[in-house]
Amino acid sequence: MTAKDSLTGSHLRTYDRIFQHPISHNLAWREVHALLNELGEVVEEHNGNLKVTRNGQVLVLHEARTKDVAEMDELMSLRHFLERSEKVPVADQESTHWLLVIDHHEARIFTSVLSGGIPEKILPHQPEEFFRHAHNSREESRGQEKPDPQSFFEPVAKALGMGTGRILIFGTGTGTSSEAEQFSNWVKIHHPPLATRIAGLVAVDEHHLSEGQLLAKAREFYSTPVPLTQNV
Repeated sequence: MTAKDSLTGSHLRTYDRIFQHPISHNLAWREVHALLNELGEVVEEHNGNLKVTRNGQVLVLHEARTKDVAEMDELMSLRHFLERSEKVPVADQESTHWLLVIDHHEARIFTSVLSGGIPEKILPHQPEEFFRHAHNSREESRGQEKPDPQSFFEPVAKALGMGTGRILIFGTGTGTSSEAEQFSNWVKIHHPPLATRIAGLVAVDEHHLSEGQLLAKAREFYSTPVPLTQNV
């Protein structure tokens, strides 16, 4: 999945204009800044420059003197930054703090809670092939179909297994109603080495939190020692 795949509306149009051939002459800095805020972390420095961080890559933008991107070197810097910051460098993944946000609808994997970036999304397989009904089982209270653990959890484990950093898991509910807890227990059986990388399991109200707020909570977790399981 690339950055463009997750963009819509004005952010997608701005992204397309950055890579447009022939070069666009109506690319506004205001729109560029909004796009970079969506894709990474933007901090205004004391001298007026903007420091953009994404997946361990850094871009410094000097204070704009015009309302549009006017210089070729400025445009090329934007292109190169977006291209090289698509993925976390493999060499950096050992010290990377990962975040997995999972429920029975999807799993989102952030390869760095420090730099943010576009999460990898993994969806359960189609219900008619891989879902099992919750009727007459302890899952009945959920009132809906639940993804089959093997078909859903295995791709998640495979994606997390690409690095060696610590993993924080966010989910909703507790016990059998929590896909996060179910995944954690499943990994201990099927992928013990991966289970040793799990730094914590936290219940959050993910549906009312933006990705930026989820990442902020993850950064707070990693900066402060906490119990393995807690509610946020």
